[in-house]
Amino acid sequence: MKLARQFPLNAMRVFDAAARHGSFTRAGEELGMTQTAVSYQIKLLEDLLGEPLFLRRPRQIVLTEIGQRLAPKVAEAFGILSDAFASIQNDAEGTLVISSTYTFSSKWLAPHLGSFHLQNPTIAVRLLTDQHLLDFSREAVDVALRYGDGNWPGLAKHRMMELTFTPMLSPRLAESVGGIHKPADLLKLPIFDPTDPWWGQWFAEAGVPDVDLGDRPYTYLGTQTLEADTVMAGHGVAMLNPEFYATEIALGRLYRPFDIACTDGKAYWLVYPASRRNVPKIKLFRNWLRSEIPTFVD
Repeated sequence: MKLARQFPLNAMRVFDAAARHGSFTRAGEELGMTQTAVSYQIKLLEDLLGEPLFLRRPRQIVLTEIGQRLAPKVAEAFGILSDAFASIQNDAEGTLVISSTYTFSSKWLAPHLGSFHLQNPTIAVRLLTDQHLLDFSREAVDVALRYGDGNWPGLAKHRMMELTFTPMLSPRLAESVGGIHKPADLLKLPIFDPTDPWWGQWFAEAGVPDVDLGDRPYTYLGTQTLEADTVMAGHGVAMLNPEFYATEIALGRLYRPFDIACTDGKAYWLVYPASRRNVPKIKLFRNWLRSEIPTFVD
């Protein structure tokens, strides 16, 4: 086992080529090496084995008995390695791994992914949901869909859509306090999440400046989806994106009391390592997003 671990892979590769071609010169042409470099690698292997692998004759090389025994085994080993790498590469090329926030995944991506599958039937999709901007060098992810200001050095990024926000609650809860007639009426209700800066921005836009929510009970739910579920159950009011919840509004599960909607200047972005810009599956996904989202920016 000690000897096997010391076999130089490059020398084995050179031996395989020389055995197949019966020529150091043609082996060098295949591998982009000089005849002298090929001869040197073969000599390294022979010194390691303590046996000659070729008989050197004028303008001809012939495998020795040891060489004849070794050549098919080496060829088989490289064939196995080639098949293994090809299989992994095919799997990698055929599966697009997407990281996305839970809200964007559930409210936009999942309902639209069917058209991507129809256009690209050979590409499988694996969707991972989390809230952090992952490290592409440490995690096996092809692309990420993230909300932010786009300041992510080293990543290619495409602005997809701006996010607006406005307070929403259940119609039943609004009725329980006699209706929501003016923005200040929202202060009668539990607020999710009172530490969210969107609240101060929205109240200021609505003409209620200097609202202090610091004494409110703090409940952090982490995603718009969970906040929407909580307020639809009648437990309070939350800042939500009206485009994401248009269906719930239409069905009367959510109530949007005011037309005032704000934005903090951030947006949803498609991001991926700049070095992978031309990977086929990433290009297909980028082109699909461009066709689905009118505000997509290259």
